[in-house]
Amino acid sequence: MMKDSNFNQAKAEAFSETLVETLNKSAIALALSIGDRCGLFKVMANLPASTSKQIADAANLNERYVREWLGTMVTGRVVNYFPETQTYQLPAEHAAYLTDEGEYNFASAMQFVPVLAGVEDRLVECFEKGGGVPYTAYPRFQEVMAKESDQTTVAALESHIIPIVPGLDAKLKAGIDVLDVGCGAGRAMITLAKRYPNSRFAGYDFSDEGIAAANAEAAKLGLDNVRFEVRDAANIGETEAYDLITSFDAIHDQANPSGMLASIAKAIRPDGVYLVQDITGSSYLEKNLDLPVAPWLYTISLTHCMTVSLAYNGEGLGAMWGEERAVAMMKDAGFQNVEINHLEHDFMNTYYVATK
Repeated sequence: MMKDSNFNQAKAEAFSETLVETLNKSAIALALSIGDRCGLFKVMANLPASTSKQIADAANLNERYVREWLGTMVTGRVVNYFPETQTYQLPAEHAAYLTDEGEYNFASAMQFVPVLAGVEDRLVECFEKGGGVPYTAYPRFQEVMAKESDQTTVAALESHIIPIVPGLDAKLKAGIDVLDVGCGAGRAMITLAKRYPNSRFAGYDFSDEGIAAANAEAAKLGLDNVRFEVRDAANIGETEAYDLITSFDAIHDQANPSGMLASIAKAIRPDGVYLVQDITGSSYLEKNLDLPVAPWLYTISLTHCMTVSLAYNGEGLGAMWGEERAVAMMKDAGFQNVEINHLEHDFMNTYYVATK
């Protein structure tokens, strides 16, 4: 490469150092995902400093693989190592962000990395030829997304999300009709159905896998106030049937998001509420430079949200459609008032309350 007179060698070397850091952190991310799937963090959180064999035995895993994985964890400064005893310890402060029992399980969220990386070959082909990668190319996406939803949405429904809408808790206790569009495995509606037995809940999604899982769980729990169906979000086919409609992280990857919003506006009653959770950020790239998770969100959009929509000849809206465009699209669909909310527990999403 030819270097012009303005080439700044120090700046170039500093950038190369950030790339080394990125390479290391990408490796740590993959190892964190493996650790979560193998249950290693949960096991280590309940062990004192232990040898690799003791950890492997406690987790019922192969010691050689556990020892090599621990090499990544130690050099990545995730796990402490004591060479004099050849023992490993997961600090409690780290366990708080690597297990389901803690503040937030980042190790679980790291599972998105291998799931999304698994479509790289097909994505490169899309760069060359256009089109998109369909949902069927992501065999574990529903499973990983459900775990993420448990952390950010389901666990916060009662404490953070329902209180966004004044008086909603009382209405749910009295009994109203609720629909979740893009319900996935139905965990949000199942949680609410258990909490509010006088209300009637429904969930629609075009994923056969998600709806099957939702119906199986509802049947297992013996819930008779919730139902799940495979339906096209852009053609719900109902008019003024619901007092509350929700969409949790479901609009931006639709093939026809404008049609979805219009269909929801038609299905909601005149005094009803549309409660939306969707990826945070601005519709303007330059306003996202200081957003802490911006590179991650744009990459999720590239490797899943945008391309899935394009695979079905959709708009390809993408995860980073942003608050400005979200508000405009909801108003175009027929919602007169759209209120934006940010919740302290959820740094990745914006919450919208839309009414007619």
